[in-house]
Amino acid sequence: MSPQPQMEPSAKMSPEVNKQLRSLAHDLSNSIETVMQATYLLSQSKLDDTSKKWTELIDTAIRDAARINRDIREILRAQSE
Repeated sequence: MSPQPQMEPSAKMSPEVNKQLRSLAHDLSNSIETVMQATYLLSQSKLDDTSKKWTELIDTAIRDAARINRDIREILRAQSE
């Protein structure tokens, strides 16, 4: 896992930008959740070996995307404090 990027305390963003980014991160979370659920349901199907590998690739990538989005949301949360 890569270290979480840190912003300098003096590098505060405006509340408006923070609100917009938090809204986008929330929307991204919803899309990520949809892909995660679809991938899970797909993985429950009878798949050939190639399709299973593609499903595993999608699952790994979407879990990485979810982690990155959580990191972004944490940075934004810290910025709004």
